[in-house]
This record gives sequence, C-alpha cells and structure tokens, in this order.
Amino acid sequence: MKNNLIAASALALLTFATTSQADEPLQIGISAEPYPPFTYTSSDGEWTGFEVELGLAFCEAMERECEIKPTGWSGIIPSLKAGRIDMIMNSMSITEARQRVIDFSAPYYFTPGAYVAAKDMTLNPPEDLDGKVLGVQSATTNATYTRRALRDSGASVRLYDQAEQVNRDLLSGRLDVILADEIAMNELVERDAADDFEIKGVAPHHAAYGDGVGVGLRQDDDALQESLNDAIEDVFEDGTCSRLSNKYFDTDICT
Repeated sequence: MKNNLIAASALALLTFATTSQADEPLQIGISAEPYPPFTYTSSDGEWTGFEVELGLAFCEAMERECEIKPTGWSGIIPSLKAGRIDMIMNSMSITEARQRVIDFSAPYYFTPGAYVAAKDMTLNPPEDLDGKVLGVQSATTNATYTRRALRDSGASVRLYDQAEQVNRDLLSGRLDVILADEIAMNELVERDAADDFEIKGVAPHHAAYGDGVGVGLRQDDDALQESLNDAIEDVFEDGTCSRLSNKYFDTDICT
C-alpha cells in the first residue's frame, strides 16, 4: 500500500509539472535589433510588425499564450538551445547548416536577396561589383551567399551586426551597394530618405538561401513542432497570413 501511495504521488507530481509547463507562455524570440516591417517597436514602445502579429496568430491557433522576447541576433540560437526562448520567429531561413543545431517548422515565406544602390549608379550585379563597397548583415543567408558566391566579384565586403546599420551606411554614402532580403528592401526603397535608391537586381537561387523561412525550434521538441505546423496551416487557410502580408507589404508573401 505504501509503495502504491508513493507511486501515485509521484505520478501526480509529474502530471502537475507537465501541466504547469504546458500552461506557461511560450517565449517567441525576435531580434532585439528592429527589422521593419517584420519586427519593430511602435510609437508606444510595443513590438509589432508582420512576424510579431503572425507569431501571435500562430499561438492563438495553438491555443497557447505567448510572449515576445527580444534577443540579440548573434545569440538567438544559443538562447533557444538554452531554453530562454521557445521559438525563433525572425525571418530565419531554413538552411542545412542551421538544421544541424536546431529544427524548424514548415516554411511560412521565402525571399531572395536583393541588391540596393543609388539610382544613378550603373549596376548589374554581380558583374559590376568590382571595386564597390558591399554591405551585408552578418550571420544571415545573405552573408553566407556573399562568402560563397561573391568571393571573386572584386567587391570589398563590410559585415554589420544589425540590418539598420547596413541601411544607414548605404543612405549616408558609406556603402556603394547592399545585399539584403528582397521583401525588406522593397520597404527600404519606399522610405523618403531612400528616394534616390532602388533595387538593382536579385540574387539567383542558391543553396545558401535554404528552403524558405521557418520558425526555429529546439531539436526533439516534436510536440511543439507538430502543433505549430498545424497552426501555420490553419492561419494560411483562414486567410490571416495573407491579410497580414498585404497589411505590411501590399502583396501576399505567404508560401
């Protein structure tokens, strides 16, 4: 009888712990460095943007409470693996290298890299990059593509920690050209400050760009992965993803 009571108590504690853990809010990791229109802070200081709203829609479909947790881009994968966040939702491409250390949900959009330079510059990349100063955000698929495909282009490459640093240096004339996600670059060239700049070309399909953008997850977090994939399907089917995409991009980027 005593052993039965001990076993019953242990089972109850395990059930309580599992239930409590399931009830805890999921932490959605986004880069602490704004990446408009995907993630940025509004005038009231709250995080918003396409991926913030879409991530919360995924959580609603999973019937889970979620919290947005800004994390430095360079440390976002270590934070996931250490359990400080539960999901990475920050335009992270599904690549072979990343899949060695984390898992992903199904993709929810795809974007190639785009070159942006001054309108009056004659540029047909990658042929005309020789002698140009090219800015790229480090630890991104565009940085990987630059390293693999543009080594012999003759460009002088500068790597930056934050996407907005790259944008600012282009607009201020410290860079000749930048390579970044096409969707974000469409937003950049619409800014008043970027009136003299335009997209000059798009990088070709390359293994560096992976299989689209997905939600980063811990390896073996199978239950969350399955639940999230179901939620992505629901949010696509009910039109939420398309609605948010048109809100932020005036086009439907949902895969």
